[in-house]
Amino acid sequence: MKKEELFNKFIDYFSNNQPFAETELHYDSPFHLLISVILSAQCTDKRVNIITPALFKKFPTPKSLAKSSYSEVYAFVKSCSYPNNKAKHLVEMAKTLVADFNSIMPSDVEELQKIPGVGRKTANVIASVVFKKPVMAVDTHVFRVSARIGLTTKAKTPLDAEKQLVRYIPEKYIATAHHWLILHGRYICVARKPKCENCGISGFCKYFKTNNK
Repeated sequence: MKKEELFNKFIDYFSNNQPFAETELHYDSPFHLLISVILSAQCTDKRVNIITPALFKKFPTPKSLAKSSYSEVYAFVKSCSYPNNKAKHLVEMAKTLVADFNSIMPSDVEELQKIPGVGRKTANVIASVVFKKPVMAVDTHVFRVSARIGLTTKAKTPLDAEKQLVRYIPEKYIATAHHWLILHGRYICVARKPKCENCGISGFCKYFKTNNK
């Protein structure tokens, strides 16, 4: 099957069966989404959503968080992975937003990456979710699932996978396709034992065909 055909089947299936896919992180502002995405690194969205209500209430704005201390923030995030580093990133992120961006979230991916704690994946999440830009955030789920399906080939880094995906996915679907791949990886194409028996795309999935000859 040619790449174009595979991507067409992928888009056709998910656009019909999951047309309104979106992040499972809870947030009420771009600033709070950025907090959640930073906390979600190597941590489940479920855990992040447990942590953030109290954190958001205490720090509703970049200025309020920028005035806090690492230890104060740590008390809120200590139950997530790497709490020390994340507490520091959150405070420095807020300080940078206030000092360099007048507390306004930038929409440009390159500008976003100037903020402490914000790598390319996080920047792409903010750009796509908040600003509806056609950028593909590649996390562990997206990287694994896109390779299993056959959408990416021999991608060695998230950037390799990102470039391959945006090459074939039409702009209007890129932001949503990010969520399709994440949710599929979270609930069906799980890391250790994918649930192929419950998968609606096994008919054109490279992994399924390889392992069910």
